[in-house]
Amino acid sequence: MINNVVLVGRIVRDIDLTMTPTGTPVVNNTLAVNRPQRQSNSDQNTDFINFVVFGKQAENLSLYMKKGSLIAITGRIQTRSYEKNTGQRVYITEVIAERVQFLSSGNKREDYSNGASATNNNFHGNSEFVTSAPTNSVPNFSRDENPFGATNPLDISDDDLPF
Repeated sequence: MINNVVLVGRIVRDIDLTMTPTGTPVVNNTLAVNRPQRQSNSDQNTDFINFVVFGKQAENLSLYMKKGSLIAITGRIQTRSYEKNTGQRVYITEVIAERVQFLSSGNKREDYSNGASATNNNFHGNSEFVTSAPTNSVPNFSRDENPFGATNPLDISDDDLPF
């Protein structure tokens, strides 16, 4: 059986990082996901889907994202229930995030001291952290120059080609 969910939406509330009793960081929040319109003249419908992020991804989410930030979540649907003091059973359906990807620029709550950019930060599975840092190794070309124009023909034989 397959239980796989991919969502793209905006965070509904500011991130509140908490800890489980065993000390694992956790974020519980809601994602606003626009539902595709069947007719172009109809109003936009939005679904509000609860999600949970654990571990280093939860810490990074609280550092770099905030209310309104655009993120993508890959995970699984999970249901749970509990009983209120009144005896009423409450059922909760939520997405347990296995991967969170930042789609909008996030601003770390502290200033960047090294000039690294917070845009397009990716957080994968086991909290792999990838950030974009400025580099000065890219040559500058004017609009009139063709950076791909070869001045000399390439010396490649048919035996060098993989196909």
